[in-house]
Amino acid sequence: MSVIRVTGHIDVPSDRLSAVQEAMAEHISLTHEEEGCLFFSITPCPDVAGRFLVSEAFKSQEDFDQHQIRTHKSHWGKVTSGIARNFTIQEDGKGGDN
Repeated sequence: MSVIRVTGHIDVPSDRLSAVQEAMAEHISLTHEEEGCLFFSITPCPDVAGRFLVSEAFKSQEDFDQHQIRTHKSHWGKVTSGIARNFTIQEDGKGGDN
């Protein structure tokens, strides 16, 4: 099994910050309920205003893909549409025993 890990950040423009923050708790909660979610957090960056640090882990590529599909259709997806993300996606354990 390959674990999919995502790390990075999202920089939210000041005019959208309130709406994003209001949608964040529900997005985090729904993600924690997803099958295959091992870890998920979004936290404010202490050094950059409007930046949120993102860390995610899913049991498999399929679980991560399902998360992306759900997110895209969700209120969070609408609220954050067009906001650039700076993420690194890493697959752990590919091709070998863990």
